[in-house]
Amino acid sequence: MIKNYFKIAWRNLWKNKVSSVINIVGLAIGMAACIVILLFVAYEKSFDRFHGDNIVRLNEVQKFPGMAASQKVGLSMYPMATALKADFPEVKNYTRVKWDRKYQMTYNERRVFVPQVLAVDSTFLDIFNFKVIKGNAKDAIEKPNSIAITQETAEKLFGKEDPIGKVINHFGGDTLKFTVTAVMANSPKNSQLQFDALYSLTGIHQKWMDRWGGNWLNTYLKMAPGTDLKAFEAKMPAFVKKHMKPEQATYYQLFYLPLKDVHAGSTDIGLDYLNFQKFDQKSTNLFAIIAFIVLVIACVNFMNLSTARSADRAKEVGIRKSIGANRPQLAFQFLGETILLSLLALVLALALVEIALPYVNNLSLRDISLPVFSQPSFLLVVLLSTIGVGIISGIYPALFLSSFQPVKVLKGSVDTGKNKGTLRNVLVVGQFTSAVFLMIATVFVVKQLKFMQEKDPGFTREQVVTVPMDKISGQKYPLFKQQLLGNTLIAGVTASQDQLGSHLDQSGATFQYKNDPVRELGVTQLIVDNDYMRLYNIKIIEGKDFSKDKSGNGREYIINESMAHELLRDHPKAAISTLIGQRFGFDSLGVITGIAKNFNFNSLHYKVENLLIANQSDWGLTTASIKIKPGKSKEAVEFIKATWKNINPDYPFEYQFLDDHFAEVYRADNQVSKIVGILAGLAILISCLGLFGLASFSAEKRVKEIGVRKVLGASVKNIVLLLSGHFIKLVLISNLIAWPLAWYVMNHWLQDFAYRINITWATFVFVALVSVFIALVTISFQSIKAAIANPVKSLRSE
Repeated sequence: MIKNYFKIAWRNLWKNKVSSVINIVGLAIGMAACIVILLFVAYEKSFDRFHGDNIVRLNEVQKFPGMAASQKVGLSMYPMATALKADFPEVKNYTRVKWDRKYQMTYNERRVFVPQVLAVDSTFLDIFNFKVIKGNAKDAIEKPNSIAITQETAEKLFGKEDPIGKVINHFGGDTLKFTVTAVMANSPKNSQLQFDALYSLTGIHQKWMDRWGGNWLNTYLKMAPGTDLKAFEAKMPAFVKKHMKPEQATYYQLFYLPLKDVHAGSTDIGLDYLNFQKFDQKSTNLFAIIAFIVLVIACVNFMNLSTARSADRAKEVGIRKSIGANRPQLAFQFLGETILLSLLALVLALALVEIALPYVNNLSLRDISLPVFSQPSFLLVVLLSTIGVGIISGIYPALFLSSFQPVKVLKGSVDTGKNKGTLRNVLVVGQFTSAVFLMIATVFVVKQLKFMQEKDPGFTREQVVTVPMDKISGQKYPLFKQQLLGNTLIAGVTASQDQLGSHLDQSGATFQYKNDPVRELGVTQLIVDNDYMRLYNIKIIEGKDFSKDKSGNGREYIINESMAHELLRDHPKAAISTLIGQRFGFDSLGVITGIAKNFNFNSLHYKVENLLIANQSDWGLTTASIKIKPGKSKEAVEFIKATWKNINPDYPFEYQFLDDHFAEVYRADNQVSKIVGILAGLAILISCLGLFGLASFSAEKRVKEIGVRKVLGASVKNIVLLLSGHFIKLVLISNLIAWPLAWYVMNHWLQDFAYRINITWATFVFVALVSVFIALVTISFQSIKAAIANPVKSLRSE
């Protein structure tokens, strides 16, 4: 019996080639989209799952006097961890993590720079499950002057030599010697903590680290099983008051995130330096929902085409029932056909996934693979899900087809039902409502991203090359600047401690307005040299720029408009020009010399914060900014590289155009835009496949009506309008339903941006016209084909 069912199913698929291809391709595209997105979701959820349970990260909410709004940060204070363990039995263990980027290591004559080295407590490997390949990693993080390196670092430094026991030199702010005591596996790609080596944090301990108030590392706690984090957080205000000065304690609130939630649940946390490939959980969930919608649209196609063609199989049902077949047997047969179709679609879907994954990995910067053979459980889940899709898609057509009465069917009086046509219309409207909604969402996401990329930030970022410097190469910055300015390819050179487009550091400052009491306040700081404002064309609206000579170093401060308004909070009628010359800064010698127009030094997700810009080049500068003349970018970069190599022969040359840096700032937004756009395109494609099938069926069933109309004088235009009008009406209804839904969702989404576009009705009208045009193109082939057919052929049988 099963073999007979299989033969009949195969013959029906082959007989109805158009509807079979539409169903298989539509289901395959829907399945492929679902599989790719679910692989992405699984990869995102796998972050830090290989560590144990009950690990949390300590975070802070900071609100200093003078700040426009509070901010969440991933940083914490050095003494907090030991105090928490001493004060609370819920804390079983802790580790602190400090990072060094672009870390220099030398072995004999071989010098390498690794991306990131971590200084950690001796408990680091008790809390985290990073794999040790050889040696004793505990020694490396317990004993001073010992180090554990990863496989990749070992190969860079030692080649095929055994690294254990070898001595590495680090030449930086201090010269350090490390003995390699262990080799560790490279950090897994799905770990928020990425490192190339580990060494002891206590080995570099200095007295200043024990002071409360300085936030410069990450703290991770191992909590007792069953600890209620909310109840634990409620104890933190008293803890902060106990260990900090009363006036300082009000500036901080502590909160905790489970380690497994940090990667995807900390997009609102700034200064989050140890969070590799951080990605918003809301975006991940959005992708999963849209992929599911695409699959549902594909399933709806099958239901629509199967019920539409029910009359074609009515006689088959009548004959089978008349010779003894019962309804469950027929339903089982029709379900079997659907499952067979789903399995064929799965084969095509897996091929599409394999083709799409390289593009997805390139777009998302992930390393996702299709684990068909490496994880048998994955294949089992996909097979069971495919069978489930087949059952869901086919259950209604199977029950509907098997319900025909044999007497009515064999008399030719089968009624496929007005209600069934109504249901098909509802399903088509549902399909296109989803597709139109996604189209509108895509347009607004793209427009918002374009707005952020093109909005004037208040400074010039075109033709600016940035070069990172460390403590050693930074000491030679004056010579580097001097030699660069001697070439006509270079329009200007400056440097700073931070790069625009990144989260800038916070600091404390004092301010006195005339004879008022001295105020202490928190402010975002930008440490620069005296050419910074000129190179970036930051407009000064009051006062003057930094002095050219060194006499102004450490004494001249430029603030932005937001800071100026905060400083005059108690004097609302005073002009901001009255701030010029007032005492301000890190000590009693500083004064305000200029007020800059607000500029977006951060992402447009955030409002402009209160900012001070200080000419403190003696503090050390970490990023050189070089303005090059347009038209000769390649030659200018080659010259900058040659100059760097001449001055810093032992240090690698790295550079980035500032435009590219800002592209990275908005990378996650760009990824969301592209993925939503692709899924919207797939939804439209699958909906159009279904529309094409229904149009084909409609034209086929009305062929005699069309013949009569043509004989009576109907034109091709009349026939096309007749066949297309019904479907266009459904598409327009879909737009009317999708519009309010899209407006509500996109209005809510745009609230996450401090600077955003307006929602205009022109976009909705544009999408409506596009959707109608796409629908017309889809059904026009069948409509025109039916309209130009010879009526003699269609009426010959009458």
